Amino acid sequence: MLKIGTVADCKILGPHPFHAIGDKYLRAISDSMQALPLVIPAMADEHLLAAYLDQIDGLMLTGSHSNIEPHHYAGNPAPEALRDPARDATCLPLITMAIEADLPVLGICRGFQEINVALGGSLYQRVQEVPGMLDHREDPNQPLDLQYARSHAVTFSAGSVLGEISGTESAEVNSIHQQGIDKLAPGLIVEAHSPDGLIEAFRLQRSDRFVLGVQWHPEWKVTENSFYQGIFYAFERACSARVDGP
Repeated sequence: MLKIGTVADCKILGPHPFHAIGDKYLRAISDSMQALPLVIPAMADEHLLAAYLDQIDGLMLTGSHSNIEPHHYAGNPAPEALRDPARDATCLPLITMAIEADLPVLGICRGFQEINVALGGSLYQRVQEVPGMLDHREDPNQPLDLQYARSHAVTFSAGSVLGEISGTESAEVNSIHQQGIDKLAPGLIVEAHSPDGLIEAFRLQRSDRFVLGVQWHPEWKVTENSFYQGIFYAFERACSARVDGP
């Protein structure tokens, strides 16, 4: 059975910090990949992270309510935003370590943004305030099924992995985010755009590494959506190929 690592958020509950991760992400690993999810605590200890990398076959970086602290990409401070410095300090170095170890990486929402920042890119802190951009946020007053419903199309780049998975030139996806990519990191290639031109997916340019990031949430009811399931299948195949070797 494949072992897929995924990094926890560090949340303050009462007076104490807790390491926590959304159930939907763990179930997506279990249900769509038939793999074993392993939770990596948000503890920025290089020796601990290296030990986890030795134990897993792939790394999935999840979404979160928190935002990456803007000093990691020379952004302006936004004091009112929810931060998770422990996760930042864990994920950003872990991403480069995973790529160097040839470990397949799948980034979702915050995880997508983390890959971009870790490799030298930057973010819009409020996409909806950027001229010409759509409001990509969900309505928190709606039921979850409506919040995660298909919201807009993404158009795939020529030769994209996602276009091959979808078998079409575009697909409808959900949209549950405020931040987004401003400058794409060196070494990444755009996989998909939203109608306003925002980068919605990318992959690592190197063909010998599987690193794929999407801004939307394919983990949501993944087994009921063939395109979302296809993303996890591609990740699973990359993890299996690394285990099986040439």
